[in-house]
Amino acid sequence: QVHLVESGGGLVQAGGALRLSCAASGEIFSINTRGWHRQALGNQRELVATITRDGRTNYADSVKGRFTISRNNVQDTATLQLNSLKPEDTTVYFCLANARFAVRTWWGQGTQVTVSS
Repeated sequence: QVHLVESGGGLVQAGGALRLSCAASGEIFSINTRGWHRQALGNQRELVATITRDGRTNYADSVKGRFTISRNNVQDTATLQLNSLKPEDTTVYFCLANARFAVRTWWGQGTQVTVSS
């Protein structure tokens, strides 16, 4: 079992920046990819960014060049730096961790990001 705790988020003006962090505990050796999704219309979650154990990253087209994902495998944390924020980035962001040896995803509790125009 893996437990994810998110921090960061909040309210910022358009063009501003925020940093989200996600700390993992429990069976961390079983984690492969880490990342973030965000709440979209209809309660669906859409991909924001992911990073593999060896540092390969993937971003949604809507955030490329503005958001940066990183991870620290020693401290078992993942970070999402959100720059040049837009009002349409406003929603709840969920960190995630995918298992290495099973088809399983663990989720954080979610954190609100609000960008005012």
